[in-house]
Amino acid sequence: MNSASSRSGILLVDKPQGLTSHDVVARTRRLAGTRKVGHAGTLDPLATGLLVLGVNSSTRLLTYVVGLEKEYEAVIRLGASTTTDDAEGEVLERAAASDVEAVTPEAVVAGLAALTGDVLQRPSSVSAIKVDGKRAYARVRGGETVVLDARAVTISSIDVLASELVSTAAPGDGEPGTFRDVSVRVVCSSGTYIRAIARDLGDALGVGGHLTVLRRTRIGPFGIDRAHTLETIDADRDLLAPAAVAAELYPSIPFDASQAADLRNGKRVALDAENAPGPLAAIDPDGLLIGLFEIRGGTARVLVNFPTDGGAA
Repeated sequence: MNSASSRSGILLVDKPQGLTSHDVVARTRRLAGTRKVGHAGTLDPLATGLLVLGVNSSTRLLTYVVGLEKEYEAVIRLGASTTTDDAEGEVLERAAASDVEAVTPEAVVAGLAALTGDVLQRPSSVSAIKVDGKRAYARVRGGETVVLDARAVTISSIDVLASELVSTAAPGDGEPGTFRDVSVRVVCSSGTYIRAIARDLGDALGVGGHLTVLRRTRIGPFGIDRAHTLETIDADRDLLAPAAVAAELYPSIPFDASQAADLRNGKRVALDAENAPGPLAAIDPDGLLIGLFEIRGGTARVLVNFPTDGGAA
């Protein structure tokens, strides 16, 4: 796979359960033959699904991917709250079977509707948010009690895909119980915690809740149907060219050879165009991504440039 070592681009990977996002990056570095690999948006080991990886100079593109809208499919288990708001934690409280059975599908839909829109969400205490320079999850594992401040997020929709009563063991203690498993599809802004949705729904319904399954299915225009597993990915064949990726994110503007040279040198280029705050993608005559730019006062101004290292469209 070393033929990909000098090329830049984006790889779409379907992360398996049990691996950290860093594990996937480490494996991809070996596959791509380069140390310059990064990812846009961490997935917990419990979670599966889409990771967008940048290779070589395309790690710069990740800045423009990480904040895009995301889509998840998840299973919320109502009937118990946990220390981590997911199935990997210890049970804090369990609801009686009769209370769980009294929760109707209609109540679930109403409870989720109340969590959608522009909301203030309190992140899970085991998130990667730093508290006084230390990750929140590390503080929790060290025995500290961590309560994070609520953050503004946008949860565009939460659709219920299935809702059923199940008899199974609770996480941590292994004791059997009655729970309601709610399968959902969530479309949300970057920074939203799906575990927090499970927790908040359980609190609102008075029975507790935690996450048992989480799969990210989309980041912006990139869907899980385009991703490759670590077993099947070819770091050369499956590399998406920077120009093609930028074209999916922003309007693309072609530049002639002289204009392209000026942009690459950081010069401003006169354009007969209206102001556009950008970013816009600048493409050279060979189909390569020059960089991202904006238009101010009829002039193209570079926001970020990308080296021409063979990542053709």
